[in-house]
Amino acid sequence: MTTIQKKANNPIAHLSKEQIAELGRELDAIRQEIVDSRGADDAAYIRKVIKTQRYLEMGSRGVLLFSIFPPAWVLGTVGLSVSKILENMEIGHNILHGQWDWMRDPKIHSSTWEWDNVTPSDAWKHSHNEVHHTYTNIVGKDNDLGYGIMRVDEDQKWYPMYIAQPAWNFINACFFQYGIAAYDLELGKNLSRPKEKRPADFDDQVKKVLVKIRKHMTRDYVIHPVLSIPTGSFVPTIAANLVANWARNMWSHSVIMCGHFPEGVETFEREMLDEDETRGDWYIRQMLGSANISGSKLMHIMTGNLSHQIEHHLFPDLPSNRYAEAAVKVKAVFDKYELNYLERPLVPQIYSAWHKVVRLSFPNGWLETTTVKNLPKQVGVLAKMVTGGRKTRRALQRQLDDQARRRAVKVEKAEVVEAA
Repeated sequence: MTTIQKKANNPIAHLSKEQIAELGRELDAIRQEIVDSRGADDAAYIRKVIKTQRYLEMGSRGVLLFSIFPPAWVLGTVGLSVSKILENMEIGHNILHGQWDWMRDPKIHSSTWEWDNVTPSDAWKHSHNEVHHTYTNIVGKDNDLGYGIMRVDEDQKWYPMYIAQPAWNFINACFFQYGIAAYDLELGKNLSRPKEKRPADFDDQVKKVLVKIRKHMTRDYVIHPVLSIPTGSFVPTIAANLVANWARNMWSHSVIMCGHFPEGVETFEREMLDEDETRGDWYIRQMLGSANISGSKLMHIMTGNLSHQIEHHLFPDLPSNRYAEAAVKVKAVFDKYELNYLERPLVPQIYSAWHKVVRLSFPNGWLETTTVKNLPKQVGVLAKMVTGGRKTRRALQRQLDDQARRRAVKVEKAEVVEAA
């Protein structure tokens, strides 16, 4: 993958400005149709999900009071994991997007909801709603592209630290809510600055995160385990909470990776913003910069309907239970304008995202030019690029680029001969 503007076969080159404008009007009409039809059934849906999640959490924690017994531990841990996923994905994420603000219910509103996540709602809404959804997949503007710690596009410069990105991506998955908190704070960037150059509210934001961490730790690893002491379930309850939080983190990370990381998702250059981006242009960026997961209704609910990532990015403030309905009409728009609607089942989509993380941990051209025969030599080249200075990396990168180009030409000629 490389930014769409640099592709030899630009997937939107066939569209005129008039067609892009018309595409924008058609998608606006789809959105407005759903906005006009929101009503009691939608409100009943989110209230039912919230009620189900809360009963599931309470019931699971009740079962874990007896988690000294293996069946109770398994049942309580699974139930608590599911309840945490529901709260994080279908409830918290979507309420904070303002999807249910139209209900005018002060208890289910983006301005009042505080979710079960160590990132405070206000900080997350800024980094996610305002930044990510505005600058979706623009290299250098959308920090969700690799969360600032990974290389997920060929046009991102390769540095030696990226060789370890598969490992730290897995670590990030295990502790995902803490990684997101650090990301929202821009922790590395701000801690490297002198105090006087940090945002004025940085210290306050750090304190808010620490307060939430303390509350979560106290609830999951002190209060509920202590309540389990009479049955001898103190340690099993701690273990159950650890597993439930880990499961929620792994699931959330996997679903979110599937939304923008898989092979086939497009990225864009900053210059796109300098060209007076129209509503239609913005829609196209969301359409081609996102990917869906196909599956059952239950799977969609457990992903917070982010399995409909394309529809979510087109219409982030629409009720999540309506994305499946919108998807049918959105697919028709893709077909009409000959655009690629990127959708795969869950496992292939996760594999695709991880494949890209691993592939781009290496310098451009390294994998393409590596064979079993030349592997020792290529490992030596990689070692020099990891340990060498900037000049060494540049020189070796030029060599890899030349080798990759020659190989591509050779493959192309072979295909032509085979076709003839």
